[in-house]
Amino acid sequence: MNRLIGLGLLLAGLLYPFAVYFGMEHFAPWQFGLLLGGLWLARALTGKRRPGSLWMATVAIVFCLLLALFDSPALLRWYPVLISSFMLVLFGSSLTFGPPIVERLARVREPQLPAEGIRYTRQVTIAWSVFFLCNGLCAAALTLWAPLSWWTLYTGLISYGLIGLMFAIEWLIRIRVRGHP
Repeated sequence: MNRLIGLGLLLAGLLYPFAVYFGMEHFAPWQFGLLLGGLWLARALTGKRRPGSLWMATVAIVFCLLLALFDSPALLRWYPVLISSFMLVLFGSSLTFGPPIVERLARVREPQLPAEGIRYTRQVTIAWSVFFLCNGLCAAALTLWAPLSWWTLYTGLISYGLIGLMFAIEWLIRIRVRGHP
């Protein structure tokens, strides 16, 4: 059940910009708030306790309650900023309260990570933190000053393309640093 809820949140997040763009003429903002809030509440009640999961779910539920309460189309556009902020805090705080997120992921594959691997994963975590900061700032700027179509294009396509590009660049750098494919 937890995987199904997680998948629902993932799909809702990926499709959210398009749902807002195409759905605003059929659905009210409060309905978006209730649907998203329900998914986040289900995740909070059934999900594994991971670092940050409870506070993220709480903040997201409060956001969804405000969305439902104020029924504001303008508030709808802040959800991608919220998600980028979550990712920034998650990656950034792991640098302070370690080990860094990327190091944790690397240790799944290579438990005895050498010192240079630890330094490298820390740099990659910093790069992801900067990425999520910039991504959130772009989404916020588009929320405040751009037409809905530009916001949808960036938050629904361009930002995901940039995430893919970050993964690809990091993979190429990792191959070069490690000296083998």
